[in-house]
Amino acid sequence: MSKRTGNVVDPFHTINTYGADATRWYLITNASPWDSLKFDEEGIREVQRKFFGTLYNTYQFFALYANVDGFQFAETYIPLKNRPEIDQWILSSLNSLVKSVTESLNNYEPTQAGRAIEEFTDSLLSNWYVRLCRRRFWKGEYEHDKICAYQTLYECLETLSRLMAPIAPFFADWLYLNLNQVTQRFDFESVHHAFFPKHDEAFINLSLENRITLAREASSLILSLRKKVNIKVRQPLQKVFIPALDTEMANQIRQAGEIIKTETNIKEIEILAADNDFIRKRAKANFKTLGRRLGTKMKWAAGEIDKFDDSTIELVRQGGYVLNKDEVEAGATPILIEEEDLMIITDEIPGFEIASRGSLTVALDITLTPELLAEGNARELVNKIQNIRKESGFELTDRVSLILTQNAELQPSLIEFKDYICREILADSLEFVKETEGISIDVNGFTLTVNLTKN
Repeated sequence: MSKRTGNVVDPFHTINTYGADATRWYLITNASPWDSLKFDEEGIREVQRKFFGTLYNTYQFFALYANVDGFQFAETYIPLKNRPEIDQWILSSLNSLVKSVTESLNNYEPTQAGRAIEEFTDSLLSNWYVRLCRRRFWKGEYEHDKICAYQTLYECLETLSRLMAPIAPFFADWLYLNLNQVTQRFDFESVHHAFFPKHDEAFINLSLENRITLAREASSLILSLRKKVNIKVRQPLQKVFIPALDTEMANQIRQAGEIIKTETNIKEIEILAADNDFIRKRAKANFKTLGRRLGTKMKWAAGEIDKFDDSTIELVRQGGYVLNKDEVEAGATPILIEEEDLMIITDEIPGFEIASRGSLTVALDITLTPELLAEGNARELVNKIQNIRKESGFELTDRVSLILTQNAELQPSLIEFKDYICREILADSLEFVKETEGISIDVNGFTLTVNLTKN
């Protein structure tokens, strides 16, 4: 608990412990200025960790690789249309954020502004864009794609420093100065002298933002199913089925397919029609919500609801469905069925796990073939070797030699994916021996000894 004077929180203790920026951010984003706020130190700690910690780590990630490649934003600015779609998406989202924050501040809604900045930083920039683009920063030559990634992430960080400055002046200035001292893109000596960002409508692509939102939601459902059946993300799976309610949704899934497959480590996505016979949803009446309203008509309504197909269920979800349309035309009171009035049941499919959220449903094939298991073993080994590289203090670009002890069951998998393993861990050679000194590791239940040396 905070140090208190009587029943009042000591503000000097709070600011000295957590900093003025974290304290101010917590106070502004947890309740509107005109609402009462029950002070909680745990809330400030969460702000430190989830917002400031995430933004700091994102900057550190950028700085680490930018220093390795010598990025200074000296190259010609790459037009938006010439950047990969993932860059176009995050810059569209960034400009939508600037537009939203500006409107909120102009309407004296700092709480909404701060929350929007938090959501972008954590959910979109760090947990999605940076995670999906990691390989672009540390793999390949310093050419077009990598420069696009650097320019895009730099723009996001630079814009965030100016957006957050009114609420978190010290951290914003630290971030701005660290970026601008290298690139000299601005002549201003402080973020508080720089102009507040303005959105560029030409950068905003709502269709693309909606498509990536669908990809994120589909990926979240698939990853939740992996967790449910305890299959690691490093273990490839063959296929996922996703029903599309209409042509637009089918196109969105198709265009976002590569992102979904990369994020969830799935090899194929099969798009099904809304009225497919593979994934079958059934609706049951919720007697708790409908019983009091319908009285003697409840039994009839339950029977009608049992007949609902996927398209009718979607109509209910989007805003409601009138059950007695014919009677309404004759003057009867409408019986409106809303989402809370239904209990949705999805029939089980052997070998598949199914999950739904709103209008989105995924059916994940969880069958592990020998071929998939072999690739999973190779990916697991790569993960263990990468951890050893990090713990041993190797530089990102250090080339290595790898020696592994022989294992009759595991070795065929590793030989099959030898080129992949060497490419991922920057190994010039991979050798199997009967015995070696080194570090003992577990690869999907198999024990190996690893001898990793820097070349």
